[in-house]
Amino acid sequence: METRTALVTGAAQGLGLEFAVALAGRGYRVAGIDLVPQPETAERVLDYVELIADVTDEEQIGAALERVIDQFGTLHVLVNNAGVHPESAFEDITPDEWRRVMRVNLEAPFLLTRAVLPYLKAAGWGRIVNIVSAAVLTAPPAMVAYVSSQAGLIGFTRSLAAALGPSGITVNAIAPPSMVRTVGAGRTVGAEGGFEHISAQQAIPRTHEPSDLVSTLLYVVDEGSGFVTGQTLNVAGGSAYL
Repeated sequence: METRTALVTGAAQGLGLEFAVALAGRGYRVAGIDLVPQPETAERVLDYVELIADVTDEEQIGAALERVIDQFGTLHVLVNNAGVHPESAFEDITPDEWRRVMRVNLEAPFLLTRAVLPYLKAAGWGRIVNIVSAAVLTAPPAMVAYVSSQAGLIGFTRSLAAALGPSGITVNAIAPPSMVRTVGAGRTVGAEGGFEHISAQQAIPRTHEPSDLVSTLLYVVDEGSGFVTGQTLNVAGGSAYL
């Protein structure tokens, strides 16, 4: 089997970093896109292409993808992980803020998928993984824009799976809870007791770790998972809200 190549968005830190490292551990060559440099990811992944680009900008995506193909020659996996999740009362959401959330969380996966699709089809094998959120089911009242964007991304996942199945490309979504113990989250919600509040509502009463999602990602991109598509895998510890 040829060496696979994966592209991960939001790869500078948090889940994106962990996904890149996990894929590399499985033998993938990895490229990561983020708005900022990715020194920690590049240090932990031996065969890595660092791409500094805005995933909402079609021209920047195209230029970044050219670098990936120049370096690796092909592409097999896209992980749409980058996203924003602002909180505010509905009455305080401005049209510009609404459009920003939709642009980053929903339009960017569309643009990236559209850009990588010719390479996945040429390879005759592909995996597209969208990182969504269990917030679609819990519906926090202060996250109307975010929840709406995530619901759209789930719909995108299901419909795209039907469209790409004949090409040997699967499309799945992974839905963690609203809080995962990453470095960034630990500096914010962790200090406010947010982790404890969420874990108390779960059947598995502990804080969600990045490794809980890594195993699911590796499952859906596996060679043997070619019959799993159009699914949203809810990895939320059996939340009482779901």
